[in-house]
Amino acid sequence: MATARSSKTSDLFLALAHPLRRRILRKMIEDEAETSPRDLALSLEEPLSRLSYHVRILAWCGAIDLVRTEQVRGSMQHFYRVIVEAKWARMALEATGDPPEKAKP
Repeated sequence: MATARSSKTSDLFLALAHPLRRRILRKMIEDEAETSPRDLALSLEEPLSRLSYHVRILAWCGAIDLVRTEQVRGSMQHFYRVIVEAKWARMALEATGDPPEKAKP
């Protein structure tokens, strides 16, 4: 029978399988500050809709945590911080084995 802890571990393992999610976490760890999907989209040069989706997945699996929200020009901006502490996950994020990304048109 799977426990809640092993379920979160397997969820995190699957989440880290996606290269963009690893890039998001690396950027958040590097910046050492809470950040929003909008700020991440700008710094990683990705569409906000794509970034927001992957941020939600990372929050769902327990890698990041919502720390505050802020009203910005009629919409709610969410700010997250990294909370993943699993040694294996941190080691995976430090690895440099990600394939190079395709050039943007």
